[in-house]
Amino acid sequence: MEYKSLSGEVKIPALGIGTWGMGGEFSKDYSSDKKDIFALKTAISLGMTHIDTAELYAGGHCEELVGEAIKNFDREKISITTKVWENHLKYDALIQAAKRSLKRMKIEYIDLYLIHWPNPNVSLKETIRAMDFLVDQGVVRFSGVSNFSLSLLKEAQGYSKNKIVANQVEYNLLERAPEKELLPYCQEKDIMLVAYKPLARGELAKPGYKLLDFLTKKYKKSLAQISLNWLISKPKVVVIPKASTIAHLEDNLGAVGWRLEKEDLRKLDKNFTP
Repeated sequence: MEYKSLSGEVKIPALGIGTWGMGGEFSKDYSSDKKDIFALKTAISLGMTHIDTAELYAGGHCEELVGEAIKNFDREKISITTKVWENHLKYDALIQAAKRSLKRMKIEYIDLYLIHWPNPNVSLKETIRAMDFLVDQGVVRFSGVSNFSLSLLKEAQGYSKNKIVANQVEYNLLERAPEKELLPYCQEKDIMLVAYKPLARGELAKPGYKLLDFLTKKYKKSLAQISLNWLISKPKVVVIPKASTIAHLEDNLGAVGWRLEKEDLRKLDKNFTP
């Protein structure tokens, strides 16, 4: 596994695991619990010790599955990211939401707590004040944001007395918007850009993109491995692909431990088109 520095204090895996869809989507579904828990345990065993979840996922049940999966592992070696939903961004509501997440996962602290989406109807200053409180109390180790534009990220930084260490956004070979302003700023300010949907919901794991198809043959790597390696090669970028089978987990793992050549990275940067 490769690791990247989060705010210069701790290291997190360049390749983590996303959990959207585990335990249901917007409501609880217990039908795949054993499979999902096994997938999470396997991911941890393979070194994917950064687990990303959210209170929204499966109505909180996803967090319960994460708690069940990690209970027999060394907690200090696992980085748990969870996110507070946009209807809990007022001061007291956010603090209570964090405590509920702790209870569902049966843990004593959250490694990285993110504002899932900005809410223009709630004062961002009030929200950040609650995030600062959680960091100061040790409930949360690090605070961050998700789906924040550069201007909103800067505004949040202006209110926060603790460093905002991450912004989680959609980023992949087909979604390049973060490269315009957000990624350069994050790289300059030592803020981790956490890329969700790094495979564009599986689209980048399908053949049909000429450059990707060529590179898979050149490197003898899968389409997913090429696409993930392109992201991981960038400073201050980590990825959290969702995988619920052993085959997918092992395939994703093959994205680390090597690098695309600079010329091929340049081609992907400049010439990759659908």
